[in-house]
Amino acid sequence: MNQAILLLGGNLGNRKLLLIEAISKIEKRCGKVIKKSKIYESEAWGFETDNNFLNQALAIETNMHAFDLLLELQQIEKELGRTVKTKQNQEYSSRLIDIDILFFNNEIIDIKGLTIPHPRMHLRKFTLNCILDIAPDYIHPVMNTTIKNISNDCTDKTKVWQYA
Repeated sequence: MNQAILLLGGNLGNRKLLLIEAISKIEKRCGKVIKKSKIYESEAWGFETDNNFLNQALAIETNMHAFDLLLELQQIEKELGRTVKTKQNQEYSSRLIDIDILFFNNEIIDIKGLTIPHPRMHLRKFTLNCILDIAPDYIHPVMNTTIKNISNDCTDKTKVWQYA
């Protein structure tokens, strides 16, 4: 059995309902959700928009391998209305739903289309806040320190708060 930590988020449409629908699809098709973070609201990171994001992290157990999980998550995004995934080195944009694999077991994966651990998670307060709820003592396999320590060292000034 594999364990993964996912981050769900979006800033368009009915944001909370999209998170709920994504979690339901993940549970039906990808594996068992064993932990969920609180939902956090934040300003956009990396671009300007009037629409705040909602984000939530999940810890799941899955029989899938990392790349198969990625393909299934991309299909779920598409079913929930995601049309274009932002490509690396492009501007970020608003979206209905985004599902990222932050960690997969303790593996380091760098293949075309999939980099685990997520390469920018340590720069994003909204991501770290979500992970802190479910795995504060998890040791990042590349940075070799806990999520708690990474969060304490994060210099991101983007406003993040617990969603009501």
